[in-house]
Amino acid sequence: MTKFIPHEYQKIAKDKIIENESYGLFLDMGLGKTVSTLTAIDELINDYFDVSRVLVIAPLRVAEDTWSREIYKWDHLRHLRLSKILGTESQRRRALQKEADIYVINRENVVWLVELYGKKWPFDMVVIDESSSFKNPSSKRFKALRKVRPLSKRVILLTGTPAPNKLTDLWSQVYLLDRGERLEKTYTNYKQKYFDENIYSHQITIKDGSEELIFTKIGDVCMSMKAKDYLKSLPKAVYNVVEVDISPKERDLYRELEKEYILEFSEGDVVASTAAVLSNKLLQLSTGAVYNDNEGVQLIHDAKLDALEEIVEGAQGQPILVFYNFKHDVERILKRFPQAIKIEGSKTIEKWNAGEIPILLAHPASAGHGLNMQDGGHIIVWFGVNWSLELYMQANARLHRQGQKETVIIHHILLKESIDEKVMTVLEGKEEQQEALMNAVKARIEEVGNHA
Repeated sequence: MTKFIPHEYQKIAKDKIIENESYGLFLDMGLGKTVSTLTAIDELINDYFDVSRVLVIAPLRVAEDTWSREIYKWDHLRHLRLSKILGTESQRRRALQKEADIYVINRENVVWLVELYGKKWPFDMVVIDESSSFKNPSSKRFKALRKVRPLSKRVILLTGTPAPNKLTDLWSQVYLLDRGERLEKTYTNYKQKYFDENIYSHQITIKDGSEELIFTKIGDVCMSMKAKDYLKSLPKAVYNVVEVDISPKERDLYRELEKEYILEFSEGDVVASTAAVLSNKLLQLSTGAVYNDNEGVQLIHDAKLDALEEIVEGAQGQPILVFYNFKHDVERILKRFPQAIKIEGSKTIEKWNAGEIPILLAHPASAGHGLNMQDGGHIIVWFGVNWSLELYMQANARLHRQGQKETVIIHHILLKESIDEKVMTVLEGKEEQQEALMNAVKARIEEVGNHA
């Protein structure tokens, strides 16, 4: 149990939640958004008597572990009662019947919960942890939550990446705050007002001046904080690219698939029926293997395994967190490195943080949110990159976060002249737009202090 001595930025985040019935906190990873939110909830329940039943919607792993662990960790929160609405339907129903202050549910069960209660929605405050998972206005989870939005007095959004890929992602999240007051009542109107769409390619581009206008409109209900502005003691992250090459014969296979959308093998053909499938197949081939149409794995090269081996040897026994994209990546890595362990759950995280795992394998989606892994090591290797900026940033933040004592080294093993290089270029471009959004609504402690 630890005594909570909040940083100034955590006090500001807490106060924003208390002062505003609807608010979006775009807090960079490592700024302690969970403890700040829990502290605000505690005061709203026990000091202000403003709310009584709080629903937290979160990714499954975060719902299982993070919120309850934070309550247990801090002495000023130990009295809060939390119930986890997880598991089978009967388990979820029993959890709802418990007397609690906070009910935590994974986002996949939001539709079920809304259908269960309907107009008798019992939660006067809703916290959406990692709100970017509600960025799709066509998703069932957004539509369900939209129905009961008028029945909740308070709504809080928490995320470090509000628009991970494009600014169209903002509409549904902001709608859950103000029900369309700032960014139009419908997604269609939002797109028509601020974006242009090519009638042939359907590519969407933002209109001149619209980016600044969007940021201005949401500035009173959203606040962002960047870790680099507030965590002066946070060690730097060093980004390193490890380029690998393959033999002319292997390169010919890559180019043939890229050009012809098909590779023929005796074990089964590799066929890409669309450009999207081709992109996925090329990413597979870049890592060294690709699935064929017989559901088998066609091995192409070991260039990335060889590069990973050099990184492991150079680490001299220091723990390494390896992010992969495909199941065959794991199988091949485990064969080359028997000491490696695939992440399975909270016990694996405990062993990692205790320094008991030399090489931990994780898919970025399984370790993307809320997991504190900074005690276990400071070296990350991207065995294969992917298109999602959100997963990329969140995954890196498992080690590069508050409490990390070493410089975090992030290796990217990239195949030369391949789709790997394109993915990195696109991710860098997306990050620039993300940075623009965060800067536009950034809270400066001194500015807040001037208006206090």
